[in-house]
Amino acid sequence: MDNFLKRELKFGLFLFFFTLLLFGVHWYVDFYFVEEISYIIPLYFIYIFNFITVLIVYTLINYKYEKDQSQVFVYFMAATLVKMILAIVFLLPVLLGETEHAKTEVLNFFIPYFIYLGYEVVSISGLLSKK
Repeated sequence: MDNFLKRELKFGLFLFFFTLLLFGVHWYVDFYFVEEISYIIPLYFIYIFNFITVLIVYTLINYKYEKDQSQVFVYFMAATLVKMILAIVFLLPVLLGETEHAKTEVLNFFIPYFIYLGYEVVSISGLLSKK
């Protein structure tokens, strides 16, 4: 269990600082290079959503890795599928709403989403390669 907590703390701290850095860069680009747009989903909600979902997926995989390593990949794929479904549900107000900046809002969500997904896959594949 000690290894579980070490991996979790290391991942959580790095994810937190990664989120702050990515949010800062995104906010800067949005503030200085995009015209004044009133978003349906605020920028910080996008980063909170991504932070929480990535942390939950990693915690689940880390826990399963500590208990039983045989089904970790299956849990990872299932958790990623659930995360993708949650992403679509999260974007429903934009997709169903009548807004003139729908493309900008979808890009505001999916660019960080895929960056977080890449980080999640690299982190979990590093965990699985220790098998």
